Amino acid sequence: MPFIHNNGIRYYSFDIFPRTVTQAVFTRQGGVSPAPWDSLNVGGTVGDDVERVRENRARSFSALGRTLDSLFDVWQVHSADAVHADAPRPVHEDHHKADIILTDKPDVTLYMRFADCVPILLHDPKKNVVAIAHAGWLGTVRGASSAAVRAMREKYGSKPKDILAAIGPSIGVDHYEVGPDVISQVEQAFGPDAKRLVESRDGKTYLDLWAANRIQLEKSGVEQIEIADICTACHLDDWFSHRAEKGKTGRFGALIALA
Repeated sequence: MPFIHNNGIRYYSFDIFPRTVTQAVFTRQGGVSPAPWDSLNVGGTVGDDVERVRENRARSFSALGRTLDSLFDVWQVHSADAVHADAPRPVHEDHHKADIILTDKPDVTLYMRFADCVPILLHDPKKNVVAIAHAGWLGTVRGASSAAVRAMREKYGSKPKDILAAIGPSIGVDHYEVGPDVISQVEQAFGPDAKRLVESRDGKTYLDLWAANRIQLEKSGVEQIEIADICTACHLDDWFSHRAEKGKTGRFGALIALA
């Protein structure tokens, strides 16, 4: 299992990326926050104390040998919009509204927060570029994965066949019940592929976000994809899950940077 422990911090690291990339999806273990955010909550809008959140972020970055002043994050809005980070985000600068961040700068650490939505990490070793994306059901039907690949191609000249992609811990199909409105949008976005993404049983309908994002990556020309295959709702000892914990929970972080 690609779990790593460092200074009390437990995180998931993908095998697909070379050592020239620093990357992790952090579990909820090793932080200072009390319940219901216990313990490594990095979400600043869920009711936790801001100083605890900052300490948790600092511990996360330190475990990977990065400093908080290298951070670039965004205000995640379930979009397919991308931001290119040429330098760390100044502390007092407003966040861009976006769900994809890209950089070719080693002094920038790309960072996002999750609690069931899909973390997508990407790296082009030929152009030395990294990217991170956030895709819940809405970001998925809006094409966040495809948009991330397109942004790498347009900004940095990446060839999709060179891109390494990883789909991180997020809610699995067995726990992700959705309604007819969501299914309708999935069908519009994926066409004939939608039937591969939807499961019906006992009168309920479930959506496979992992498969959906894999399809988008493959259709964008990405050939090398690793899926963590870890459901956040199944493993609450490691992950925050908005769905399983009925909204009373924290956010876990994910980061990627050029080493």
